[in-house]
Amino acid sequence: MNQRIEKALNEQINKEASSSQYYLSMASWAETQGLSGTAVFMYAHSDEERFHMLKLIKFVNERGGKAIVPKIEQPPSDFESVQRMFELLLAHELTVTHSINEVVDVCLNEKDYTTHNFMQWYVSEQMEEEALARSILDKLKLIGEQKGGMYLFDREMQEITAAGAKNNDGVA
Repeated sequence: MNQRIEKALNEQINKEASSSQYYLSMASWAETQGLSGTAVFMYAHSDEERFHMLKLIKFVNERGGKAIVPKIEQPPSDFESVQRMFELLLAHELTVTHSINEVVDVCLNEKDYTTHNFMQWYVSEQMEEEALARSILDKLKLIGEQKGGMYLFDREMQEITAAGAKNNDGVA
């Protein structure tokens, strides 16, 4: 495997691992705030980010490179509100998108079309992640400070998670 590609992919492995921890921290915070539906959503997304990391690790190793399991910085553990948490989540996802685009750019510069093709899955995944975060923020802005609205929002977050699980493997 090309050394520039391997380095870029290992950096992305680190970002995906960090993303998993970031979502996990958000899940824990939401759970302690009585937002069980939001916690379920965040726990599921933490698992999804870990899957993204594992997919990269296996790809690097199968292509003759050496994937490095990263040391991870501790994510924030306290968030001032659900809306602020999702604002931070969107900002984080935008950073991950930029990083993925950088990997794609390295692939094109190195003429590694196999890795470029592999990375297209991540490009599509990031578009979905950003759209989901934006739609959730739109709902939170509509709710404002309404406690009843937040209760319904939290229930909907759990339903989104259950629907996603059903779409992915046929089981809720």
